[in-house]
Amino acid sequence: MQSGGTDVETVIEADRVDLVRSGKTLLDQVSMVVRPGEHWALLGPNGAGKTTLLGILGARRHPTRGSVRVLGGTLGRVDLRELRAHIGHVDPRHDLRSALPGRDVVLTGATGSIEIPPRWRPTGAQRERAATLMEVLGVADHADAPWTTLSQGERGRILIARALMPEPRLLLMDEPATGLDVAARERLLSAVDRLRRAHPEMATVLVTHHLEELPASTTHALLLRAGQVVAAGPAAEVVASKPVSACFDHPIDIERSSGRWHARAAAADVAGLEG
Repeated sequence: MQSGGTDVETVIEADRVDLVRSGKTLLDQVSMVVRPGEHWALLGPNGAGKTTLLGILGARRHPTRGSVRVLGGTLGRVDLRELRAHIGHVDPRHDLRSALPGRDVVLTGATGSIEIPPRWRPTGAQRERAATLMEVLGVADHADAPWTTLSQGERGRILIARALMPEPRLLLMDEPATGLDVAARERLLSAVDRLRRAHPEMATVLVTHHLEELPASTTHALLLRAGQVVAAGPAAEVVASKPVSACFDHPIDIERSSGRWHARAAAADVAGLEG
């Protein structure tokens, strides 16, 4: 993998990162390393600092202390516009208000804009890539559908296709399943699994606080609580009853079946409620 002409063995290297705003510590000594082809989940309760950390990893924010290298570039010493061109960012709060067709929403990923810029015309290769991505993500049938008529789940998959337009080396997803019903969530997660298989060298980081929203292709996880790392490493070790219970400060039993994780209150806790 290349970035700025330098060989990159790691996609992300965050070393003892602190973030302080208005005297409040939002992140405290956070470290993580993400390598090509790894798929990380950032897990933790509301207010843990997950989205804040994702903003730093996406070169949208700078840490107060510590160092962050993304795709071989160190924040504070790298051209952020150049770096961001290699990072796909999926935000379900995408601020599009017009009735732009689904295909054109995807194409705005090539320009990094909300709307299609005036006088800009996509190349044949860009149109072909948009069509391929929509097919992989299961939204090809919505190419001509106005954004305003799409369901939340359809919008989510279109936004992932949009983020993939510039062929990013890193894809960041901030709670992409927010507001989805069970069927829409499962379609979204299946689409994420498909795109990961289609792009084996791309690394991804996904934020959620629901274990049921983790795709089966998740390889690693980091648990955050009050801005501090509770556990980090292979998902099979981290997404387990003991570390998750510590992260959420509540006894939770974790089970995994067919590659997916499920959480429920620990048996002793349930027995106490029934008693």
